[in-house]
Amino acid sequence: MSASATPPNRTFGGLAHSRSAAGVLILLGFYIVLLVAFSFLTPFFMTLRNVLAISSNVAFIGLMAAAGTPLIIAGGLDLSVAAIAGLTGVLIAVMHAAGVPVWVAVLAAVLLAAAIGLANGALATGLKLNPLIVTLASMSIVSGSALILTGGLTKPLSIAGFNWIGAGRVFSIPVPAILMLLTYVVLAVLLRQTRFGRYVYAVGGSEETSRLIGLPVKPVQISLYVISAVSGAVAGTMLAAMLGAAAPNAASPHLLTVIAAIILGGTSLQGGRGSVWGTLVAVLILGTLNNGLTLLDVSSFWQDVTRGVVLILAVGVDQIRQRLQSR
Repeated sequence: MSASATPPNRTFGGLAHSRSAAGVLILLGFYIVLLVAFSFLTPFFMTLRNVLAISSNVAFIGLMAAAGTPLIIAGGLDLSVAAIAGLTGVLIAVMHAAGVPVWVAVLAAVLLAAAIGLANGALATGLKLNPLIVTLASMSIVSGSALILTGGLTKPLSIAGFNWIGAGRVFSIPVPAILMLLTYVVLAVLLRQTRFGRYVYAVGGSEETSRLIGLPVKPVQISLYVISAVSGAVAGTMLAAMLGAAAPNAASPHLLTVIAAIILGGTSLQGGRGSVWGTLVAVLILGTLNNGLTLLDVSSFWQDVTRGVVLILAVGVDQIRQRLQSR
């Protein structure tokens, strides 16, 4: 059978999407409960200023989680994305300090990220190496490179037009939040309305079967690694613009939140099921939880504990879902 035979993939994708929709509604209900709870616990929570702050603060995390979702659906994994975000900011700052125009530096950093994603994809799919090990090694290499370039120090990056990406507003809505939402819309259309999206679900459901019926398994998986890496570069650009500075480890502490959001959003670690909208709601839940606990003056140490507990619970729920569906 040729790759143009799409009805089986469309059926598989339709089932995956219907299951994901139910999970998104459950998450949305939980998010509403969380909003109501924090509204009663602190008078500073449900204000326009705080709501906009939440949307802006989670934007760079949401970008990385958005691109990581289809990769995990297709059976892959990228642990290097947050390190790429840190390296991106560093490269922009170093190149700009050397006299390179800032937007040329941004383009160069994005292209380098794409090359890193291509290398990750080639090693994980072409050589059949474990994606966990490949991207863990990649994370170490990228993080180390960022530290070498800066000596572990933060580099200033205050440029009016550039900083607008992180701190600007359009009709009072933070630019980072707008960029994040646009990313989710594009990825949702890509997964739901295109042949490539059906391939993603089919490959994640059964890589061997997809290969036997002629689907382009390796190109699909490699392209997803590239998309994930590029999302890290965009998130790193946004974070550097927001902070007005580039730190080599600025995004690394948020890798756990990225993975937790994807799994909590209903994307299966086994592949074949997931939704970017579920990931978005999960990102908002985790961001709101962090914001609410901060307003309640809960120690950041306990917030770290909370994120770890949420990740364990999300993985546990995913395993339970897998067992119930296999019966």
